[in-house]
Amino acid sequence: MSSRAETRSANLDVLKLGGAVFLLIGGILAFYVFADISTLLRVIVLLLISGGAVALAFQTERGRALWQFIADSRMEVRKVVWPTRQETLQTTLVVVVMVLLLGIVLWLFDMILMSILRFLTGQGG
Repeated sequence: MSSRAETRSANLDVLKLGGAVFLLIGGILAFYVFADISTLLRVIVLLLISGGAVALAFQTERGRALWQFIADSRMEVRKVVWPTRQETLQTTLVVVVMVLLLGIVLWLFDMILMSILRFLTGQGG
């Protein structure tokens, strides 16, 4: 009995996801087919159809799992201790200085290797 119910639920989920995809594709096609209608109206209708497709997709098991993941992610983001403006500026300054120093070192290394290569090949006048 349980496996039969799970099969029906899985089949219903597949139908719901297929319907959501069908709605989304239909909305996009309608957006381009009715090109002579106001762009604002077409965008509003496309957003409504997309919202309906997302709502239908969230009615499936995978949709509920995705919604739970989003809710858990938001909760974790609230726990993050974000750096202050001063810490961000100091870190950015350190990164910029290090990139410049490394760029200069690599440029000097390249110049030395190019000079050695020109000397060995006899191309330096």
